[in-house]
Order: sequence, then structure tokens, then C-alpha cells
Amino acid sequence: MTAAGATVARAANGMARPEFRVSDGLTPYPLALEAMAARVAGIREGTAEELVWLVEHPPSYTAGTSAGPGDLLDARFPVYQAGRGGQWTYHGPGQRTAYVMLDLARRGRDVRAYVHALEEWVIRALDRFNIRGERREGRVGIWVADPARGTEAKIGAIGVRVTRWVSWHGIALNVDPDLSHFAGIVPCGLKEYGVTSLHRLGIPATMEEADAALMAAWGEVF
Repeated sequence: MTAAGATVARAANGMARPEFRVSDGLTPYPLALEAMAARVAGIREGTAEELVWLVEHPPSYTAGTSAGPGDLLDARFPVYQAGRGGQWTYHGPGQRTAYVMLDLARRGRDVRAYVHALEEWVIRALDRFNIRGERREGRVGIWVADPARGTEAKIGAIGVRVTRWVSWHGIALNVDPDLSHFAGIVPCGLKEYGVTSLHRLGIPATMEEADAALMAAWGEVF
């Protein structure tokens, strides 16, 4: 993993900006779970700093705590129990997954507010590409207009876990994944909506540009 942004910035609330790391290549999902668990334990014990870890995974399906077995339609890729909230999610190349490990005991013990902040983070990052991301009542994630289908589609997934007030897991932003890979699951249990990406919407952003947008939007929210 290579570190990005060595200087320590502080938000308006006085909280230090967490460390940002970007991993090159594809990070196997079990390795990410192991690394997150170790970092979360360190944050809880006061021996590690907060971290936002940006990765890409090999093609994988992950099940949240509410995932129904019937929503796994075609296990064409490895399947993992994620331990986070939510239902089924696909991870793969071209999707930026951001694992957010924060000490919520210091930032305010409010999981609902934390999830809202994650949503706002993605919305503000998308705004840098002139894409209007929105929340929808009863639907987790970030949604955008999908002109090709004349409806809405999900561009960003959110799933979190909080252990003794330290957060892990986080968000997944579709930059340019193979969208056909989502057909193996019912994403988040919603059959009537599709998924989309920056590239599908006509924004040929690189992963580095997506990372820059996420990093720039962070301080506006957290």
C-alpha cells in the first residue's frame, strides 16, 4: 500500500484528517477483511490512527448481514460473508472501494449520522464530475438518473459495520467496472433498478481522478 497525503489536516470540528492509503493492483477480499480487522483493533486500543483505504478487488460477491440466499443468482465469482450491514454487493476491477475506519467515539456516537455523512461524501465527489447523486428513502446507496433506461440506477453502494464505536467497511463507487458482473446478484435486494458507472454516464474518469474527487470532498463532510 502506498500512502497518499502525508500532511495532517484538521476539519472545522478539530478532528485530524485520517490517513489515506491507495493500494495498487487488486486486493483479495479476505486480505482486506483481515487488514481492516487489525486496523480497527488498533484504533480501538489507541495504537493506530484512523484510515481511509482505497482498493480494487478481484471479481467477488459479498453478503451483508441481511443478504438473502435467493438474491445470489449466479455464483460465477467467489462469494464471501462480509460481516457488514446490507445485502449483496459486487466488487471488481474498475470499482473504487473505500474502507473507512474512524473512531466514532470521538466523532460522535451516531451511526445514522455517520451513514448520512458517507452518502454526502459520495454525492459531493460525484458533483466534481457534474453528476447529481441522490439519496432515496428506503433504498441504500447513491442513485443517479439513467437515461438509457429512463429510470434510476445505483452508482455507489454503502455498507458499514461498527465495532465498539470504530467503523469499518464503507463505500463502493462504480468508475468503470464490468456492469454485466452485477447480473449474478440482486444488488441490495432491489430487482427493479439497475447499476451504472461514471463511464456508462459518459464520464471517462480514471481511478486516479475518482480518488482525487473523494479526497477533495472528504474535508467538506467529515
